[in-house]
Amino acid sequence: MADPKAVATRLAPLGFAQAPSQAHLNLPPAALVEHALRRGEGVLTDTGALMADTGKFTGRSPKDRFLVRDAVTADSVWWGDINIPFDSAKFEQLHQKMVAYLADKEVFVREGYAGAHPATQLKLRVVNELAWHNLFCHNMFLRPEAGADTSWTPDFSIICAPGFEADPAVDGTRQPNFAIIDFTRRLLLIGGTGYAGEMKKGIFGVLNFLLPHQHDTLSMHCSANVGEAGDTAIFFGLSGTGKTTLSTDPNRGLVGDDEHGWLPGEGGIFNFEGGCYAKVIDLSAAKEPEIWNAIRFGAIVENTRFIPGTHTVDYANKSVTENTRTAYPIDFIPNAIEPSVAGVPKHIFFLTADAFGVLPPISKLDKSHAMYHFMSGYTAKVAGTEMGVTEPQTTFSACFGQVFLPLHPTRYAEMLGQKMEENPDVTVWLVNTGWTGGPYGIGHRMKLGYTRTMITAALSGVLNEVHFKTHPIFGVAVPGAVPGVPSEILDPRNTWADKAAYDQTAAELAEKFVKNFEKYADYASAEIMAGAPKVAVEV
Repeated sequence: MADPKAVATRLAPLGFAQAPSQAHLNLPPAALVEHALRRGEGVLTDTGALMADTGKFTGRSPKDRFLVRDAVTADSVWWGDINIPFDSAKFEQLHQKMVAYLADKEVFVREGYAGAHPATQLKLRVVNELAWHNLFCHNMFLRPEAGADTSWTPDFSIICAPGFEADPAVDGTRQPNFAIIDFTRRLLLIGGTGYAGEMKKGIFGVLNFLLPHQHDTLSMHCSANVGEAGDTAIFFGLSGTGKTTLSTDPNRGLVGDDEHGWLPGEGGIFNFEGGCYAKVIDLSAAKEPEIWNAIRFGAIVENTRFIPGTHTVDYANKSVTENTRTAYPIDFIPNAIEPSVAGVPKHIFFLTADAFGVLPPISKLDKSHAMYHFMSGYTAKVAGTEMGVTEPQTTFSACFGQVFLPLHPTRYAEMLGQKMEENPDVTVWLVNTGWTGGPYGIGHRMKLGYTRTMITAALSGVLNEVHFKTHPIFGVAVPGAVPGVPSEILDPRNTWADKAAYDQTAAELAEKFVKNFEKYADYASAEIMAGAPKVAVEV
């Protein structure tokens, strides 16, 4: 049990008139695991990881995520279906109810950071109802050095109580579960859901608001690695595009797997987090050995199940959800670099799984096309991935993370353009990890080996020596040759037996891009709009 006076001092600014009688402060992982087991919150796997369930919610609930609308946010937040406004008085009402709910509970308090660069670090204080949630925060946020004084005033705090449910009719929420950010009170309230990712992504949303305003820093939903020569690469991509797989390279150091900031000028990039939160559905030692070996004592696995009669995780088991995950400290990955900072990116990769088989497997983007495709955030779902999906469906998520953006997407796209101007040596690539030779059902998925070879060629500078031609519809620059890759697959039209069918499908996909961008047209600059595809061309 922590010193009551120390806990009371920390919790008083969060509305606790007195600290709960059972309050634990900054416990180490082993102690948190013991408490979680004692409280029946989880069980140990045969590798020593803690297996826990998140309950009713096995993922985030975007429709129950709110931002308090007040003088700080009213004129700056991109209000709508993504950022739903919440009343300040209702927030305070919920806040007081949650404090009262936790008053006689056992709670776990943790202090840490978000942001590996000292100039932009966000000091955090978290109050958890669950021990395993506190372990999650230990793993995912940056950890103060041993013995460091953490009695500072936090820049942002989280109160997370899965057992507390709101009364929608009284409290102003949509459902009993909620995640609400108040930038004036600098507080994130989470209740009614046991999904730990709400805490991680809640703070990501906070940084997406604060960093562009306060530090002229671009916040990014991407992975990052760095080569032996200090060359940094970042990878954007929605689920299923290969972001984690392609950024995991034993020959390059891992900066981070999910969230980064890009400082102004020559400041470089930095990881927001101190850990990794990776999907584990169908995980195998052969396919992803780094993640496999990281799932050991101190790590968490969520919503997984054992092989019957054992404590061995059955990673193919989808009985709870396909969104099974693991959370572990980043230093559980052998090639992770610490501190998680690196230089200005030399290469930026936008990954898309184009199920229409239209986009080139790799192409180079100028500034206009980079901003346009960044704002588009395109990929495609294929048949069988979701109920009711019987043919390829376009998916657009602005900046490859629309649901986490408090500001209008043009703000982030313009910052990307600014970074490209400040750093003229950076090259942006669009990589299609999806289909070639035809759409899904006719063509086939691009071979991973070819994609890796193309990315390696880009990273090594080999593609600086080849001839490029302009795609007639999308306007991107397509290389004429990549060593180790058959030249015929580089131009997607050449891989289709029916060239007229390619032309028609390409035009249809271009129209989908243009249609999606209509909602941004009143905000986007002429330079961004110049990156749009041409929907009617003679081929």
